[in-house]
Amino acid sequence: MKKYLAEIIGTMVLVFMGCGAAVVLGADAGVGHLPVALAFGLSIVAMAYVIGNVSGCHINPAVSLGVFLDKRINAKEFCGYVVSQIVGATIGALLLFILVQVVGVYDHTGGLGSNGVANAGGIGGGLFVEIILTFIFVLTILGVTADSSKGNVAGIVIGLTLAFVHIVGIPLTGTSVNPARSIGPALFSGGQALTDLWVFIVGPLAGAALAALLYRILKDKKGAK
Repeated sequence: MKKYLAEIIGTMVLVFMGCGAAVVLGADAGVGHLPVALAFGLSIVAMAYVIGNVSGCHINPAVSLGVFLDKRINAKEFCGYVVSQIVGATIGALLLFILVQVVGVYDHTGGLGSNGVANAGGIGGGLFVEIILTFIFVLTILGVTADSSKGNVAGIVIGLTLAFVHIVGIPLTGTSVNPARSIGPALFSGGQALTDLWVFIVGPLAGAALAALLYRILKDKKGAK
């Protein structure tokens, strides 16, 4: 149970800090979307060194899917991880909702940092962006966590990778690459965020599956040598 509690806490922090940066700053910080991208990335770095040794710090159903397909966790664990991540994301989004609706903080995104497809050219563009960005993110995670000698730097590598995919993705979809991160804010925003939500579930999961498939091929090629 400790690993599931860790995933709840980690995903809550990711959503509150990452989406919170978008809510508070928007693109008004003078350097475009970089502060928001860094907020997501630094959330991963922080949590990796807090809960990494407990749960592996997936805090993302797409990451858990990639790890499951790489046979590092079983089906029961995968389901437990995903449920925990959605619970954590919902708590994080609830805290943001309170920050905006009760405390009165102005929401620069108009939707608690929820994702959308309009700037990506619609559903097709949104799916394409999320599949590609999640593919890059999950492939990096599978590679860097496969070598125990890289354990000391894995959190930094993963956090920086999340930040750099956000730099491209924020202007297009708001960057999900994480179904739980999208579900939490959408539940409280409603409207178009809920309508578009399936894109940010299907896209990241598809990208993760492709990453796991390619990583397996790369491992087999390496073994053949």
